[in-house]
Amino acid sequence: MRKRALAYLQSGGPTSVINTSLYGVIKEAIKHPEAISGIYGALYGVSGLINDNLIDLRAEDKEVIELLKQTPGAALGTVRYQLPQNHNHPDYEKIIATLKKHDIGYLLINGGNDSMDTCHKLSVFFEHNNVDCAVIGVPKTIDNDLFFTDHCLGYPSAAKYVIQTLQDIQIDNNSYYKGKVVIVEVMGRNAGWLTASAALLPKEFKADAIYLPEDKFDLEAFCAHTKSVYDKKKTAFIVISEGVQAFLPGKNISVDAFNHQQLGGVANMLGEELKDRFGFGVRPIEFSLMQRSNPLNISATDSYEAIKVSAKAVKAVIAGKNNAMVVIKRKSDVPYKATFTLKHLGKIANAEKKIPAELVADIHGEGELMKRYLAPLIEKEVKIKYVNGHSAYAKLKKVHVE
Repeated sequence: MRKRALAYLQSGGPTSVINTSLYGVIKEAIKHPEAISGIYGALYGVSGLINDNLIDLRAEDKEVIELLKQTPGAALGTVRYQLPQNHNHPDYEKIIATLKKHDIGYLLINGGNDSMDTCHKLSVFFEHNNVDCAVIGVPKTIDNDLFFTDHCLGYPSAAKYVIQTLQDIQIDNNSYYKGKVVIVEVMGRNAGWLTASAALLPKEFKADAIYLPEDKFDLEAFCAHTKSVYDKKKTAFIVISEGVQAFLPGKNISVDAFNHQQLGGVANMLGEELKDRFGFGVRPIEFSLMQRSNPLNISATDSYEAIKVSAKAVKAVIAGKNNAMVVIKRKSDVPYKATFTLKHLGKIANAEKKIPAELVADIHGEGELMKRYLAPLIEKEVKIKYVNGHSAYAKLKKVHVE
C-alpha cells in the first residue's frame, strides 16, 4: 500500500461536537502510519482545498487536541459554499491541484445535507476523472435531518441544551402569580427534530403548544389557542420552530447559496402579533447559536459516537471506500446500543429527513415515542475542564502546509 495524506474539512453550521469528530479523525489517523503520510486540516471548508489553505494537524500539541472535545464552533473554520454542477468550473481544477501537490488520497468531509452534496459531487468528479482520492462523509447537524442514520452527530447535545433551558425558563416564569406569554424559538428550517425535544420536559413544565415545520402553521389558530391558554392560566408557554416563519403571510425571506431560507425572529413576530391583538405581556426568546455552541451540555453519547464515527470514516477511506457517509444504526433502546456502517451518498445528498407523521402525533400528545428515541442519547454528560472559571478551549497553532 502506497502511503497517502489524509485531509479533513468542516462545513456548514458548527455543533458542540464537530471538533470531537476532528479529535476522532486525528486519534485514528495516527494509528495508521503504514497508510497515512500526513494529516491535514482544510481551513474554511472546501475553500481550503480550492485555495490550498491546509494546516498540519500533527503539529498540534496533545493537550490542545484533547480540548477539542469541549470546544464549540468549528476549530478549522467553516463555510457555506456550493460547488458548481459544471465540472469544468475552475474550482475543480484547483482542488485537483491541491490534492496532487500534497499527495492527498483520502478526504473526509464533516457536515450536514449541503456538505454531503459537496462530498457526493467530489466523489463523482474524482471517479469520472480518474483522480485517486477516496471521499467519505461524517454526518453532522443539529437539525437531525440526514437520511439513513438513526440520528446525526450534534443533535443529542443540542437537544439536551434545549430541554434543560426550556425547563429553566419554565421554572423562572412560574415564579409569578401572573406570568407572560413565553415564546421560545428553536432552530429547524424544514424538520422539527430539535423543537420536538420539548416533548421530553417533565409533566409540570410541559409546553402549552409545540409548533413544528411538519405542521401547517395557521396564524389565526395560533392566536386563538394562545389566548385561550392565557385566559385560563394567566400565563402561556409556547415552543416553536424557526421554520414556522415560512407560513407567516407577507414575510419576504432571503435565501443562502444552497437556496435555503434564512430564518430567525419568528418568536418576535408572533409576540408582536399577540401584543397588538390582545395586549398580552410577551417574552420572545430565540435560542439561535446558543443551542449549538454550549459545551456544558455536550452529551456523553454524542461525544463518544463522534469519535467512533470518525474512526470508522478513517478506516473506510484507507480501505478504498468512496462516495459514502458513515451512518449510526441503533440496535436497542435499553440499554442503548448502536453500530456504525456506510451508506452511499447518492441517496443522502440534498435530501431532508422530516419527522414521520406517527411521531409528530406523539410529540403533540404524551411524547412517549419521542422520549424512547431521544432519552438514551442525552442521559450523560462529558467532564469539562475549566480555566479561571470558564470552560477551556482548543486554540490551534495552524501550522500551514507548504
